[in-house]
Amino acid sequence: MKHITVLLNEAIEYLDIKPNGIYVDGTLGGAGHSELILSKLTGGKLIAFDQDEYAITVANKKLEAYQNKIIIKDNFANIKRRLNEIGIEKIDGVLLDLGMSSFQIDDEKRGFSYLADTNLDMRMNQKQELSAHTIVNTYTKDELAKIFFKYGEEENAFKIANRIIDNRPLNTTKELVDICDKVNYNRKGHSAKKVFQALRIAVNDEMGVLERFLDSIIDLMNDEGRIVIITFHSLEDRIVKHFFKENSEIKVPKNLPLINIPKPKLSLVTKKPIYPSNEEMETNSRSKSAKLRVAKKNDAIN
Repeated sequence: MKHITVLLNEAIEYLDIKPNGIYVDGTLGGAGHSELILSKLTGGKLIAFDQDEYAITVANKKLEAYQNKIIIKDNFANIKRRLNEIGIEKIDGVLLDLGMSSFQIDDEKRGFSYLADTNLDMRMNQKQELSAHTIVNTYTKDELAKIFFKYGEEENAFKIANRIIDNRPLNTTKELVDICDKVNYNRKGHSAKKVFQALRIAVNDEMGVLERFLDSIIDLMNDEGRIVIITFHSLEDRIVKHFFKENSEIKVPKNLPLINIPKPKLSLVTKKPIYPSNEEMETNSRSKSAKLRVAKKNDAIN
C-alpha cells in the first residue's frame, strides 16, 4: 500500500513556514510532510529524523531534488544533541507525525500487523535488541498484563498474559493472535488489535521517547516557533495536551496582586485538536484516529 500522509496540508499550514527558517521533521517516514516543507523553503533548511533504514532510503530518493536538507538516522528523542552536533542551536518549527508508516505496517516481515503470520518483531529500529519476541517470551505475567492494560487499554490483559505464559515459547504473530482470539472471541474489533498496539509501544518506548522530546524542545525553539504534533491514540494525545497546557499557563497563588506576571513559555495555537476532514477519513482509514495539536513559543521579552 502506498503511504498516504495524514493531515498533510493542515500540519504544514500550522507550521507557518518562513522561507529562510530552519525546520525539523522528527518523523520522516514516507517524506510527505518533509517534501511539502522543502517546497516552501528558499534559503531555509530542513533536518529530518528517522530510525528506520528503509524509510531513509525511500525518502532520499523522493527528496533528491532538494539540496537544503539533512537526514539523520536517529530517534527524535535525541533531537537536541544531534542538532547541536551539526551546529544548530535554534529552530523555527518542528513537526511530529506519530503514526506508523504504511510501508512498516504492510511489510509483513516487520511483525507490526496482526493480519499476517510472521516473526514477533515490531522494532522500528532494526538494530535494537528488544523485540516483541523478547517481551512475550521473557517478561513476567504481571509485566505483560501491565503493558497490555497501560498501552493498549486491553480489558482482558491478565487473561491474555496468563495464556501467553502457559503457551511459551511464542515465535509468530499468528500464535499471539490465536491466544487473543480465544480470550476476546466476543469482541467487535480485531481480538489482537489492543495487544499489538501495546507491544509496539513497549518495544519502541514510544511514550518515553515522546516525553524526552518534549523535555528538550522548548529550549530549541526560536521565539514564535511552532511545535506541531499529530497523535493517533489517547495516550500520546494526553501527554501532548498536558505538556502544552502546563507550559501555556502561569499559576498565580490566589489573593496575590497581579503585577509583572511573566509570560508562559508557550501559547496554544489550537485550543482544541484538529481532526482530518470527512473526505480524508473516507479515502484514508488510517487517518480516523489522528489529532493535531499546535503550540508556539512566546517571545522572551514581556
